[in-house]
Amino acid sequence: MPAHADTLRIHRWALVALLLAGAAGVAVLARDLPKVESRAVTPRGPLPSSELSLVELFQNAAPSVAYITTEILQPTGFFTATVAKGAGSGFVWDDNGHVVTNNHVVEGARNVFVQLDAGEPAEARIVGTAPDYDLAVVKLTKPPRNLRPIPLGTSRDLRIGQSVYAIGNPYGLQRTLTHGIVSALGRELPTTEFREVAGVIQTDTAINPGNSGGPLLDSAGRLIGVNTAIRSESGSSAGIGFAIPADLVNRVVPSLISRGRAPLPGIGINPVSPDLVARAGITGVVIAEVPRGTPAAQAGLKALNRDTGKLGDIIVAVNGKPVDTVSTFVVELDKAGIGSTVDLTVVRDEKKRHVKVEVIDLAQ
Repeated sequence: MPAHADTLRIHRWALVALLLAGAAGVAVLARDLPKVESRAVTPRGPLPSSELSLVELFQNAAPSVAYITTEILQPTGFFTATVAKGAGSGFVWDDNGHVVTNNHVVEGARNVFVQLDAGEPAEARIVGTAPDYDLAVVKLTKPPRNLRPIPLGTSRDLRIGQSVYAIGNPYGLQRTLTHGIVSALGRELPTTEFREVAGVIQTDTAINPGNSGGPLLDSAGRLIGVNTAIRSESGSSAGIGFAIPADLVNRVVPSLISRGRAPLPGIGINPVSPDLVARAGITGVVIAEVPRGTPAAQAGLKALNRDTGKLGDIIVAVNGKPVDTVSTFVVELDKAGIGSTVDLTVVRDEKKRHVKVEVIDLAQ
């Protein structure tokens, strides 16, 4: 027999001996270990009413909150493209399967999916978008029978310091509840080039990427706002979040469902770019064009003379409220409402005068 075979057999026996010795040692140690029982659970009383109300708020509202995912086709070359994934939150608006979210959650989406409760993501289609208000409505292709529309509250009587709650899907973590207060009211949130949302709610409730489009609730579990943005250098919650007020949502969403677009209050002027106006050191809305047949034309408003560069009318106030940019001008028209008549303060040749102009829906 070769010498290496004897060596191999010796090594095997040595290994077996070590294993047997180890097993015997473990058995000895196991016999010597003291027996330790699991600790008894300390009983507690019922949850305090404050916690019970919060638990009940979540249980009632959570079935109305949706997890929205999107597929967006992004070109990577002349003949190639890739499908990017997006995600956000939303909430059930009615029994017909309409779900409200932010416009930026579904913007550019080729496919939209909505997940409710523990079910599978269901196909949905976009029925209306309002970039100026960062709101959108999608509709479930096959709405289930047990939909639970979220209870609707009002934002006009909110008070700084009152408790608010957000339910959403931050970082894809579904049905996350966070709690905070109304930190400030009446904020303005830029949305598109010439537009900003007025009356925005500021909250310290933790709002992170994925919370967009989810509901902001009061202590009664009613919708008081739609979470839409955070202000943070890192992109994560820093204690300053913003929500679109419920009263505005309740005005815009029905129009999105019925017409696919939001009403757009205006008087029929085309303004000069705010950047050019600011560089010229002018405060107010400089009129670039006044199309025929518009309320602005009927009121006799005059536009900039493009040949000579001479200014026409500059709008500096609406119903006595100063306006220094197109954004603040639009905010005041939105407050006045479509169909109302506003009193404009305009300046021409360094002379002020007042002009009555009707507010119309420019989207019609």
